[in-house]
Parts: sequence; structure tokens; C-alpha cells
Amino acid sequence: MIDPMRTVAATPTDAVTAEEIVRVSCVRHSYEDGVEVHLCGLDFVANRGERVAVLGPNGSGKTTMIYHILGLLRSREGLVRVFGVDPSQHWSDIRRRIGVVLQNVDEQLLAPTVAEDVGFSPRQYGVADAEVAERVERALALLDIEKLAGRVPHNLSGGEKRKVALAGALVMEPELLVLDEPFDGLDTASRGSLTDLLDRLARETDTTIVMSTHDIDSVPELADRAYVLAPGGHIAFTGTPAEVFAHADVLSAGNIKPPVLAELFAALRQADASAPPPALSVPAAVDALVEWRSSVV
Repeated sequence: MIDPMRTVAATPTDAVTAEEIVRVSCVRHSYEDGVEVHLCGLDFVANRGERVAVLGPNGSGKTTMIYHILGLLRSREGLVRVFGVDPSQHWSDIRRRIGVVLQNVDEQLLAPTVAEDVGFSPRQYGVADAEVAERVERALALLDIEKLAGRVPHNLSGGEKRKVALAGALVMEPELLVLDEPFDGLDTASRGSLTDLLDRLARETDTTIVMSTHDIDSVPELADRAYVLAPGGHIAFTGTPAEVFAHADVLSAGNIKPPVLAELFAALRQADASAPPPALSVPAAVDALVEWRSSVV
């Protein structure tokens, strides 16, 4: 388990004006089979416009945290707040402000066609038919899947289903987007497009994005901040991706394989203390290594 003494808390860039959208504080949950998850240690916080990744091995409590944020689980103790209220008790008050894509997207796709499925939420909220059609068209265009509008959802590929579920999550233009393993089933091009879309949503519409992911190598581009969950649910570490991945040894202690570039730079620094700090993209790594080589020649 990650040493609690290594716990690091990141300071918000603007602590005075940051608007807190989600907080999870020392939550304890017991499942019917006796398994208990205690999400304690650091508080989990997501502010408006932030992209926040939740990292951890299987069984560390990532999905448990997501389900508490969505009000699907109620904790025995601790505090969960979304838009200032307990989502397990006030979900009806906040649900219109939240878009959700769960890991098993088949459970979310229920309508006969893709267009009908994406339009399900606005119809439930009483949106006029003409506006529903406009919203569906915009959501499909965001994911570049307009050609799927008339298809049967359950006949789609895994990646296509995930895009349809995401379109359904975006159709009401949510303030908070919650994603459980958003890259499952996506090819390289689709992953890149999704990363760009999430970045645009955060920058242009101040959408807060909370996502759990095993796709460690995508986190530097995907998230502004990351939380590391150790086995058992301990929220042990947080910071920017650069801060988190600078501690490759700590990630390994929590059964999390660091990004390849983080491992490379950590090994370089062990071999030569003059090696540059971690660079988490290929272009940045090339620049850092070229500059380093020039300085030691």
C-alpha cells in the first residue's frame, strides 16, 4: 500500500475563486457480500471546469467513488456533496446538471435507434420535439457519429456504443460529466478525438469532468489533476499529472503501472542525477532529451 506519509495535496491555482462542484470526504461503504471500501485519506475535490482523473488498481474503490457521486450508493459515514447537496438524497434536484457514462454502456442504451436513445433525456424533461431533434443533432455531431442516427444501438461495435452513450450524456449540456473508464473499446483515433472533446468542454463551457481510468498513458493529456487510490480505498496522492507521475515509485507501490515516459525518466534520473525531470508527451520528451544531451556534451 502507498505510504500515507507520502500523501501530497495539490493547491488549486486560484483557491479564492474556484467553485467546488464535487467533494468526497472519508466515505465508508459496505457491500452486501461483506466487502468494505473506506475512501479516506485526502478529500476528493473537483472544481468547476476541471478535468479530474481517478487512478487505482482493481478493487481500490474507483467505481465505488463514482457511484457515490452519482447517488447510486449511500455511505455509512463520511460526506459526499455534488453542487452542495448529498446526491443520494437530492438526486432529482441535480440530475439535469449531470451527464453520465458508466463502464458497461449496454445498460444505458435502451431505445430502438441511436437518435431516440440520445434524445431520451430531453424527452423525459419535457423538451419540445423540435428542440430535442436539434439537441440530438448537435450531440451526434460532437462525437462525429451522425451516420449512426438510424442504427440499432445493440448492433454497434463497443466503441460506437460508447460514443452513443457519451452523446446521450452530453445532450443536455451538463455542468458535470462523470465517466467510468471512458476509453474502453475506442481505437487510437477515437481516443484522441475524445481527449480533444473533453478538453474543449472544460475550456469553453466550464464543464467539470470526473473520470476513472486505467489508461495511464492518456492521463497527461486527459486531466488537469489526478487522484491516486491505493488498494482498499485510501486516497493517497493528488496533484497535476506531472506531479503524480514524478513519483513512479509511489505509483508502483500502489499497483499502478506508471506511464512509459515516466518510467523512462525515472530510470534516467536514477542512472544520472543530471537527467531532466519527467516529460509526459513524446514531443516534450524529445525536447528535454535533446537539451539534456547538449548540456552534457
